[in-house]
Amino acid sequence: MHERRIPEWLRHAPAPGVKGFATLAGCEAVARGILISVMPLAMLETLGSAKSVSEAYFIVGLLSMVAGFLVPWLNRFVPRRWLYSGAALTFLVGAVIGAAAPDLIVVTLGLTTVAVATLFVCFNAYVLDYIERVELGRSETLRMFYSAAGWTIGPVAGVYLMEWWYPAPFLISGVAILGMLGTFLYLRLGNGKLIQKAKRPATNPLAYLGRFAAQPRLVAGWLFAVIRSCGWWVYVVYLPIFAVDAGLSEQLGGIMLSMTNGLLFITPLMLRWMQGRSVRQSVRTGFLGAGALSVAAFALADWPVAAVVALASVSFFLILLDVCGGLPFLMAVKPSERTEMSAVYSSFRDVSGILTPGAAWLLLLAAPLSSIFALSGGALLAAWMLAGRMHPRLGLRRIRIPVPEPAPVLDVLPFPAPPEKGA
Repeated sequence: MHERRIPEWLRHAPAPGVKGFATLAGCEAVARGILISVMPLAMLETLGSAKSVSEAYFIVGLLSMVAGFLVPWLNRFVPRRWLYSGAALTFLVGAVIGAAAPDLIVVTLGLTTVAVATLFVCFNAYVLDYIERVELGRSETLRMFYSAAGWTIGPVAGVYLMEWWYPAPFLISGVAILGMLGTFLYLRLGNGKLIQKAKRPATNPLAYLGRFAAQPRLVAGWLFAVIRSCGWWVYVVYLPIFAVDAGLSEQLGGIMLSMTNGLLFITPLMLRWMQGRSVRQSVRTGFLGAGALSVAAFALADWPVAAVVALASVSFFLILLDVCGGLPFLMAVKPSERTEMSAVYSSFRDVSGILTPGAAWLLLLAAPLSSIFALSGGALLAAWMLAGRMHPRLGLRRIRIPVPEPAPVLDVLPFPAPPEKGA
């Protein structure tokens, strides 16, 4: 009797590796990239002013931060695979609402933002489970490389597709998130590699914040992520609004975002540059360049084209920070706190999503829009100064220096051998 063999890929789940996680990130980049330039313009059209847009982003940021912090607590009752899948479906619902009901664009923003926060917590926990510590730099670089197409083509395509047929970018985003969910199911990541029963239940989902605050390296790494994300917020949200207010093309924001995101294709070269340097040197270079050029954009605000060019140059250093800026935090996380600290780390998106529009909301009450560029530049330069306190050899491979054996003491010496240290 002929025996049917079960296919190998069904009997044994594929070993999750760097390429698998990069593929997940690539699908997510398409889903988010095609909406990233659409959302500010759609919000501006619906709400009518930059101040109202900032207010909406501020409220959604608060909601997203609460959701991100609740993920570890929910993970005690809901398996991680269901959290990830549920977040993907939440994003899909938000995209469908955006396509069908333009007046509910704020609802779309809320659902997609909460979904991204949840996906980010789960994704980082999976990475820390399956990727070796020495491979984290390569994992981050390949993730950026696989995401390059989505972040490069998506913004400009989203703007033009919205003009052609408003629902188009939202529907394409939904298809991409379905592709990400299919990839996740194929990889069968489950609930993580290391599943251990907790020694004691956490009564408060925020109880681990004390352990986070007690570790200065984690706090500094989180601050780097927050400030870097604020820089991206200014570039993604307020560059298109600045262009419209200055009388430039409405498509300029999407075009510039696509052009600068094309730099993601050179992230392997950035990694090669980083490999000969410490994490401190790489991080400081990124913050110094981004901060100085943001201040320059503020100074050149009366020449809008020059200001846009300066902001486009900021994105080069922000991409460098995307490659290396998360390493100080990831390298300091204890294996026993991966899920909890992944939730803390993921909060940088929501904190920056609160700080940036909140600060812009206040600034716009008494200052021009360009003042946001100056505030962003000041924060980036402050991060450059803070990064100077990192260990100078963080991230460099340790070199074992052989210790020469002590010379033998000859018996013919007329004096005894010197005593050993500590004897």
